[in-house]
Amino acid sequence: MTLHRLVLLRHAKAEPAGVVVDHERPLALVGRRQASAVGAALAAAGLAPTHVLCSSALRTRQTWEIARTALGAAGATAPVVSVTDDLYDASTGDLAAILQSLPEEASTVLVVGHEPTMSQAAGALAGDASDEAVLARVRGGVPTAAWTVLEGDGAWDLVAPGALRLVRLEVPA
Repeated sequence: MTLHRLVLLRHAKAEPAGVVVDHERPLALVGRRQASAVGAALAAAGLAPTHVLCSSALRTRQTWEIARTALGAAGATAPVVSVTDDLYDASTGDLAAILQSLPEEASTVLVVGHEPTMSQAAGALAGDASDEAVLARVRGGVPTAAWTVLEGDGAWDLVAPGALRLVRLEVPA
């Protein structure tokens, strides 16, 4: 059985709402630094993605592009990237359905999305073997540029509430 890893990343810090429509909000300078740090941290953790699912919002696309650059040699093999409107307002159920359609060779999947979906999905997908301290922290929501790691031994089409192990939460300094 293949170990699958799911990394749920909330986009980095964006410019304040109100100046442009929400979907087109760019990253703030601090968000650009956060995104670069995320890429370096994913590389150091051995979590270079094989597949990326990214919301179509500007701030999520920018988060991924900056993180991808920071992945450097760890991301030497270009991942399969899917930018989709479906993740912009996704519910946990919507995200689970997207994950269920992933191919078996998708060993490490990075989802770049929004709150509250990222924390709610991490909490909902977490099963009994999850790290309880991490689960308690995730249930309170996650800040910008925070990422969680969930693992599963079954096929992607079996992803459902409680089916994965929540093993890690990284919050930017």
